[in-house]
Amino acid sequence: MNAEFVEALNAIARDRGIQKEVIVSAIEQALISAFKHNFDSAQNVKVSIDPISGTIGVFALKTVAERVENPSLEISVEAARQIRPYYAPGDILEIEVTPRNFGRIAAQTAKQVVMQRIREAEHGVIYDEYVEKENEILTAVVQRVEGKTIFVELGRTEGILSEQYQIEGDRLKPGDRIKVYVLEVTRTPRGLTVMVSRTHFGLVKRLFEIEVPEIHSGVVQIKSIAREAGSRTKMAVYSTDNSVDPMGACVGPGGSRVGSVVNELGGEKIDVIKWSPDPVEYIANALSPAKVIGVFVNEKEKAAKVIVQDNQLSLAIGKEGQNARLAAKLTGWKIDIKSQSQVEESLGVQED
Repeated sequence: MNAEFVEALNAIARDRGIQKEVIVSAIEQALISAFKHNFDSAQNVKVSIDPISGTIGVFALKTVAERVENPSLEISVEAARQIRPYYAPGDILEIEVTPRNFGRIAAQTAKQVVMQRIREAEHGVIYDEYVEKENEILTAVVQRVEGKTIFVELGRTEGILSEQYQIEGDRLKPGDRIKVYVLEVTRTPRGLTVMVSRTHFGLVKRLFEIEVPEIHSGVVQIKSIAREAGSRTKMAVYSTDNSVDPMGACVGPGGSRVGSVVNELGGEKIDVIKWSPDPVEYIANALSPAKVIGVFVNEKEKAAKVIVQDNQLSLAIGKEGQNARLAAKLTGWKIDIKSQSQVEESLGVQED
C-alpha cells in the first residue's frame, strides 16, 4: 500500500459515503487475520496503517513478565528494559514484526476489504431507500418467472412476488408493467429482499389515492376496505366536506377513476360505498347493490339482522355468499340476512 492507495480510499469515502476510518479499521482487522494465516498464528499482533503515507506496520503485542512462559505472548522484564528502561511487569510492549513480503498480501487483502465495504455500503443505501417504500406502491417490470414465483424489477433492486400474493387470473410475462404493493424490505447476507404483493388491500387504497385528488388532499377519506383479490373489493369512503360527494369523487366522470383501478387489477369489481358513523346506515350501504328494508343491531354482540325484499335476497348474499362476507368484513359486524317473507313466516309461526 502507498499514498496512491490512500488517495483512492479518500475518493471512495467521498463518492460512496463510507467513512475512511471505517474502511481503514476493517483493512487492519483483515490484515491481522492474513498475517496469522501466512506467518505466525501464535502471536498476538496489531496492524497499523499510516493514514497519509499508507505505510503498514505489523506489531507483536507482548506482555512484560518476570517469568516468561509463552515467548510468543510474553517478554522478560530485562529484555523489555533494553528497549525502554521504564517497562514494568504487566505492561504491553509493541515490537514491529512486519515481514518483508507482506506488502503484496496487504494490497490484495485491502482490495478485497474495500470491495466488500463498497458492496455493503451500496446495499445499505438501497435498503435505506426501499425500506421507506414499505406500505407504498411501485411500478414494477416483470423480469422472470421461476416456477410459481415472479421476480420484478423495481429500479435499483429486485422484488419477489410469491404465489400467495399474486392475483388469480393474472397472466404475467417478462416485460409486463404492473403496480405492486411493498410488503416488507429486509437485509440478508446475500443482499436486499423486497417482498411485494398484488393482493393486499393496501394496493387498492394506494391506487385510489393516486387516481382521486380528493383522497390525496384529505377531503375524502377511505375508512375501510374489504378485498377478495381478483374477484371483488368493497371500499367505504367519507367526505369531510359536505359539498363533496365521496362516492362520486372515487368513481370519477363516467367511471374513469374507478375504471383505472379496475383495469390495473385485471377487471376486479370494486364497490364504492358511503361510510357512516351510524351502524344501521353503514351496514345497509355495505350490502350494496342490494336494497335493504331494515337493519336491527345488537350493539353488545356487534351483530345485525338485515331484512331485504324477496327479490333482493340472492343479491344481498351474493354468489357463494361473497357480498355478505365482504360487507361483514368491511363493517366489522356479524350480519344475518333474511328476506321479508322469511321474517313474516317466522313471525307467523311465533303468533301461532
